[in-house]
Amino acid sequence: MGRLRIGIAQINVTVGDLAGNAERITGYAERAWRMGADLVVFPELALTGYPPEDLVFRSAFVEANLRWLKWVAGRIPPKLTALVGFVDREGDLYNAAAVIRNGSVRAVARKRFLPNYGVFDEERYFSPGDRVLVIRLAGVTMGVTICEDLWAPVGPYREQVRNGGAEVILNLSASPFHAGKSTIRESMLRTRASDYGVAIVFANLVGGQDELIFDGRSLVIDAGGEVVARGKAFEEDLVLCDLDVGEAFPRRLHEPRWRHVPPGAEQASPLWAVDLDDEGDSVAEAEDPAFGVRLSEAGSAAREKPPLDRREVPVLEGEAEVYAALVLSVRDYARKNGFSQAVLGLSGGIDSSLVAAIAADALGPEQVIGVRMPSSFTSEASMRDAEELAAYLGIRLLTIPIGEIFDAYRRALAPAFDDSAFVSLSGDVAEENLQARIRGSLLMALSNKFGWLVLATGNKSEMAVGYATLYGDMAGGFCPLKDVPKTFVYRLAEYRNRREGRPVIPLSVLRKAPSAELRLGQKDEDDLPPYPVLDAVLELYMERDLPVSAVVARGYPEAIVQQVAERVRRSEYKRRQGAPGPKLTPRAFGRDRRYPITHHFRER
Repeated sequence: MGRLRIGIAQINVTVGDLAGNAERITGYAERAWRMGADLVVFPELALTGYPPEDLVFRSAFVEANLRWLKWVAGRIPPKLTALVGFVDREGDLYNAAAVIRNGSVRAVARKRFLPNYGVFDEERYFSPGDRVLVIRLAGVTMGVTICEDLWAPVGPYREQVRNGGAEVILNLSASPFHAGKSTIRESMLRTRASDYGVAIVFANLVGGQDELIFDGRSLVIDAGGEVVARGKAFEEDLVLCDLDVGEAFPRRLHEPRWRHVPPGAEQASPLWAVDLDDEGDSVAEAEDPAFGVRLSEAGSAAREKPPLDRREVPVLEGEAEVYAALVLSVRDYARKNGFSQAVLGLSGGIDSSLVAAIAADALGPEQVIGVRMPSSFTSEASMRDAEELAAYLGIRLLTIPIGEIFDAYRRALAPAFDDSAFVSLSGDVAEENLQARIRGSLLMALSNKFGWLVLATGNKSEMAVGYATLYGDMAGGFCPLKDVPKTFVYRLAEYRNRREGRPVIPLSVLRKAPSAELRLGQKDEDDLPPYPVLDAVLELYMERDLPVSAVVARGYPEAIVQQVAERVRRSEYKRRQGAPGPKLTPRAFGRDRRYPITHHFRER
């Protein structure tokens, strides 16, 4: 039976950088060939980057992607088979995979199932494919699928196995990250493999793209549902595996579930069978998937191959995977948008401390600038905490007091404010927000002057209920904690300290009560429920979409639940104007959760 060395090129591409992506694809293909690969699989839409969104409406972009595909095909090592994701065009647009061999595109698979939920809008851009593809290489029959084609319980992979005799399913994917998703994804893939006695090669994208993070963690799973190779998490990787598909057929004989569907009953579209070992008339299309005479394993699979080193890939979970995702998101957002340095307001609080640590890990401490902007309400403890944090991280620290600027604003506004006094003990929202906006303006001025990326430091809990100042602490180019609840901010800070083996984030920051320090003695709990309660209510009401009554039934006071629900509703206009931030949960603001700003629905 067939034995192949299969490579997965888990690469970090940039949307629209066709030349750079093409160079990356051919570079990894050459590496895979040198390591003895017979076939290498790249991620979904690797040539264009994922998701290209409305770029595909520009004919120049689609045409350029097709030209670069030809360029790639001419530079893949001749006897190496490569599967490369691209945008295909034939009357309409398709999310497609090119099968490249011997300098040309020998076949094209088009994505059948187009996701249109959560962060996905593929029905806006593409038509579904109208046939399924199986290829033969060195005597091994393989089905080519793209991402969602393998997620659906009934999909093209069943047709490829049941009607096309596929022993391996190759899947080009761009599966976005959220915390815990890799476990769900792996379980699903193992189930697909064991249900049909078929090996699965899952090639996933890696890297940050605006709000999305792709975590890599590609997989090779044998016909028994066991993982035999893994890609690294949040890093580029070339995964190589000697896959013996000899066990696929006997496993199917012992697994009766796949027999429950009568032959041909699932085949909703024609099956395209392409024999890559036939250098003559290479394409045979028919309802019958037979290839004719089965070839021997001579050819590319028989050449001498260097031995593969045994690899151990760490499995990241919990705080470790979220922190790694945040570092990747900041690094790629900065790098792909032309920033080498980042600046943030360093208040001495937990949020800015964590963002500073993430930025230092992502860009290097020497590329991060923290700015203290004290007012008369800033405590000495906060000043000291910010200074200690900067010293521990090795980042640059600037101090720009805002007291005189604040006084000048108050004098200028006094006639319009009708001389109403700012009572610092009870607070006045206008004057509190004014301080935040002064700080935001100073950070943006530094950005304009030196080309630094401003990192906003707000968290998901604050964004949810509007406990943030528009054009103030919400100002910035990127907001790393936008999808991180406040209680998880503390867990990430504690993880970062544990990883270092010392308190990089000062313990005093972790222990003091959260405060915006915009008036004397201010605490967040003056205006909000305690964060453990707030985050629990937000999880039920906002993440899971439970009715107010159901949240109250869980034991939370009705007055608090109603208050939280109303604040979430009233703060939509703020979130629309906030900086983008990475998706880390199944229900991130923006792409995942889309609510009208103007609406009058209330739950009683």
